[in-house]
Amino acid sequence: MRIRATIAAVVAVLAVTVVGCNSDKDSDSKADTVKSTAPEASSTAPEASSAADNSGAAKDAGMPPEPTGAERDAVLAAIHDVNGNLTHDEDKAINAARNQCAALDGGATNPDHSAAQRFSYDGITLTDDDGSHINVGLRKTLCPES
Repeated sequence: MRIRATIAAVVAVLAVTVVGCNSDKDSDSKADTVKSTAPEASSTAPEASSAADNSGAAKDAGMPPEPTGAERDAVLAAIHDVNGNLTHDEDKAINAARNQCAALDGGATNPDHSAAQRFSYDGITLTDDDGSHINVGLRKTLCPES
């Protein structure tokens, strides 16, 4: 009897979730329609505020700002020292580095393993020792300990 009640409750929650997702999707398509009919000058303003909102969310998550110039080169060099293939897609490497900084500054339980997992992409698999070396490089460049 308990199993039936549990299943009924789960089904009810899923049904509400699906209905909620569908109504959000409809709202988004209506918003897109409104945006596309608005004048171009005003349509660029929401994009600018959206970018500002994203940077605020990144700061709240503990992510450092995206590095530029010499700082970006230093971060990429630190990652390249661990495995040269990691920097073929520089933007992906920088995003992974910024996320790893958030983990380092957020008190991740096992930051070396976290770095190894975060930077294991495009067929590259890193070890926890590799993750440790990435963390050392990130602490020297993008996210020094405070």
